[in-house]
Amino acid sequence: MSAETTALALAALLQAVQIGLAGASMNRDTGVEWNASPRDQQPEFSARTGRLRRAVDNHFEGLVLFTIAVVLVIVTDTGGLLTAICAWLYLLARILYVPAYALGWSPWRSLIWAVGFVATLVMIVTTLFT
Repeated sequence: MSAETTALALAALLQAVQIGLAGASMNRDTGVEWNASPRDQQPEFSARTGRLRRAVDNHFEGLVLFTIAVVLVIVTDTGGLLTAICAWLYLLARILYVPAYALGWSPWRSLIWAVGFVATLVMIVTTLFT
């Protein structure tokens, strides 16, 4: 498996971990009963739960572009040291993004996000010029 597809697989597993963390935090705030319910009424969540839920949503958005980048690298056979470094930078940024968002690290959260976003864009642009 290439570095890019390995990073993609690990990013997908990270997403599953994030969903679990957000769910556990919701359980602490509202109890298991609400989390298992149809959720017709929106309860008040703690700031940390809100951040964890937004981090999940943000990673879904980033994962779409990163998946496109990895598919382009694989399909065009343009993988190399640069795309591998970018893939690992994306994954590292996404790992660091979770505590940065959950703990409200400002402006670090935005800077960490930017590293992952730029790494993804570099991968895509690389496929156009290689």
